[in-house]
Amino acid sequence: MGGSSSRRLFGTLTQSLNSPTLAQQDLYREESPEQDLDRDLTGTDPDQLLRECQHALQRRPARLRRDLVQPGGTAPCCHEHNPSIRVLQWNILAQALGEGKDGFIRCPLDALNWQERKYLILEEIVTHRPDILCLQEVDHFYDTFEPIMTSLGYHGSFLPKPWSPCLDVEQNNGPDGCALFYRSSRFSLQAVSHLRLSAMMLPTNQVAIVQTLGCRATGRRLCVAVTHLKARSGWERLRSAQGADLLQSLRRITSRGGGQSEAASASVPLVVCGDFNAEPSEDVYRRFSSSPLGLNSAYKLLSSDGQTEPAYTTWKIRPSGESCSTLDYIWYSHDALRVDRLLNIPTEEQIGPDRLPSYHYPSDHLSLLCDISFREEPHGLSVTAALDQ
Repeated sequence: MGGSSSRRLFGTLTQSLNSPTLAQQDLYREESPEQDLDRDLTGTDPDQLLRECQHALQRRPARLRRDLVQPGGTAPCCHEHNPSIRVLQWNILAQALGEGKDGFIRCPLDALNWQERKYLILEEIVTHRPDILCLQEVDHFYDTFEPIMTSLGYHGSFLPKPWSPCLDVEQNNGPDGCALFYRSSRFSLQAVSHLRLSAMMLPTNQVAIVQTLGCRATGRRLCVAVTHLKARSGWERLRSAQGADLLQSLRRITSRGGGQSEAASASVPLVVCGDFNAEPSEDVYRRFSSSPLGLNSAYKLLSSDGQTEPAYTTWKIRPSGESCSTLDYIWYSHDALRVDRLLNIPTEEQIGPDRLPSYHYPSDHLSLLCDISFREEPHGLSVTAALDQ
């Protein structure tokens, strides 16, 4: 199904994951802003791509219907000089893990076929057209996401896990990792850091990407991070240590301010997206919520009291039983940013008795999406002159 459109979209864009240059490069590095090329990257019409996705998926049920809602107690915010920034966070489920290791016993293997599942993932992304896209469990970066997102006008970074479990699966597509894309027409790149997270002074198998971006519309800077912490129960202390290491790195990166003055660097807002593999009761969650960086979890704002996380962001059935958990988050600097809208969480009835993934949803994790905007800067401070537009 969708063979001709698949060849049209992906055939000329495929790159080898086993490229010698990839194997030899220093993955855990900081990149220069000069590596963000100011070239016209657009070339694919997103409406046409969306139609091709829908055509390839015509024999599948319609995807989950979800609405954008305004958090309670907030007034609508729409200003031509301060437009909202759309952030999409999603663990998309590594293909090798979905087919070879995760054991989704209520999900037919045919529903996990990459030749169709990739269109479900792309349909979700292109429907919402985020300005910033944070992904975990990406094992088709070079042959799918990088060429397609580049053709849509995005610039991206990818960082694989050092010892990806995907490599244990026969006929894998290489290691999985985190990917972070931003829309080039909306942002310019100031700096990128690739981090291998540590715990108790020892390197771990988990990574993070941190980008400092300049917003072309407002002249302000935004620091965005994506991560995927250690999975499974029994590893709570390791996740807490990884979170502490990431927070320390974020304090260093944001306080450095890209070489700007102390006053300017102190105003850089932060967005941290990820699959933390941790319920709100865990210590790593408390670390983030009480951090001196002043972070708040966006999806708490969906609750009536504004203080309660959703009941679930992942819901799956494995041989060990059913698991319904809140593990995924979008953290933001609440003093510098405001949340204008959020994509709601589907109901149990919408998800269905076989849970996730399924024919109508490609991952065991739900995508999270919020529209954020900059709050007014105190004392009229501006860093517009600092941006190379």
